[in-house]
Amino acid sequence: MNKISRRRFLSRGVGLGAAVTAAVAVPHFVPSSAFGKDGAVSPSERITMGGIGVGGQGTRDMRNFMTCPDVQFIAVCDADSGRCQQAKAIVDENYANKDCTAYADFRELLARDDIDAVLIATGERWHALTSIYAARAGKDIYCEKPMSLTIAEGRAVADVAKRYGTVYQCGTQRRSMRSFAFAVNVARSGMLGKLHTLHSFVKTGQSCGVLTPQPVPDGFDYEMWLGPTPFIPYNSDFVRNFWKNHFDYSGGMITDWGAHCNDLAQMANGSELTGPVEYEGTAGFPDEGFCNVPVVLHVEARYADGVRLIMYDKKSPDIWPNLNGELSVKFEGAEGWVYVDDGGNVDAQPKSLLQTQKFEKQQWTDAANWQGHHRNFLDCVKTRARTIASAEVAHRSTTTCHVANICLRLGRNVSWDPQAERFVNDPEADKMIFRPMRKPWRL
Repeated sequence: MNKISRRRFLSRGVGLGAAVTAAVAVPHFVPSSAFGKDGAVSPSERITMGGIGVGGQGTRDMRNFMTCPDVQFIAVCDADSGRCQQAKAIVDENYANKDCTAYADFRELLARDDIDAVLIATGERWHALTSIYAARAGKDIYCEKPMSLTIAEGRAVADVAKRYGTVYQCGTQRRSMRSFAFAVNVARSGMLGKLHTLHSFVKTGQSCGVLTPQPVPDGFDYEMWLGPTPFIPYNSDFVRNFWKNHFDYSGGMITDWGAHCNDLAQMANGSELTGPVEYEGTAGFPDEGFCNVPVVLHVEARYADGVRLIMYDKKSPDIWPNLNGELSVKFEGAEGWVYVDDGGNVDAQPKSLLQTQKFEKQQWTDAANWQGHHRNFLDCVKTRARTIASAEVAHRSTTTCHVANICLRLGRNVSWDPQAERFVNDPEADKMIFRPMRKPWRL
């Protein structure tokens, strides 16, 4: 394995801006004190990482990565200086040193040639652009879901990852959780007979009133936080939560939970490199206030072979064996069905299918459920193999969510061509594949 030479080769000629060049004029090195408390893995075998976006999800990912002895976090970055310093303190405590460097601008972190891979856990408005910058800088990428804000962004990430030979893992970690993997394997094995329906519980978004402008807190780079998305005056509720409920900044719950549920459905159906061709649905939107994602929804998508993918905002006993509010999927075939949710609940019909279940019930938050997905990424960084949630696979799954949203926003049925990645004879829908970015950012 020769990661450093690969990095230097890939990053040769990549321009990240004069300011960044000046900031990294002095070369960075991993000091001997950064080898960790036990020093069990030699420096040449360590994967050096940086974290971009280190809030709640980013911190969870980072902590799990740091349980792996062959990982060394050496940098963190966040638009919130307080959060960035907290993340640095977590890393420094883990390695019993003070060697982690904190950055406000992700481009400075990416310009370091001693970083092999990055964790990207920003809001989804930044996922695609940060991934593209990282790939061009020669970094492998673990990026949280959903991988993109638009279909065009997802395609750009997949193309750039392929062009640069980037190892990319989308944070759809339920692919690697034992309970969800069990359900997928049952569906793929043929034990359910011919699949006909994939049920995806995606929940719905929130509504709120008008968000009034507030002063930007000290130490928070709000312009960098917004990045390529439209400007809106700062509001703490917007930054903490409600950005997820406006189409300019997110796809709502369809891309939040749907990035997991539809992804699992794609995997169970063996359609990871394609997607449904027809979408129909109904939705209710907030009448007023800031939020504009659906608060009521139902979407039915059909694959070319007739299999249906149905997205629900609520559970009913005629469909769902468990009516809890957990993220859930159910795969149904001619000879039975299998169900699994975030609480670790697994059910099936016939019950004999459960005899092959050989794992204990675990919540989605249990660390053991995350480590397999992170481990898969690290192993692929070393071997250059394709991850379980590669950029192309993640793009296809996320596209099912984006097309569903476009269908609901247009208020009518749409036809999608997965090969051309265009709507069929529908210029109005095609215009929603891409969104302009706020200057100076662009794909």
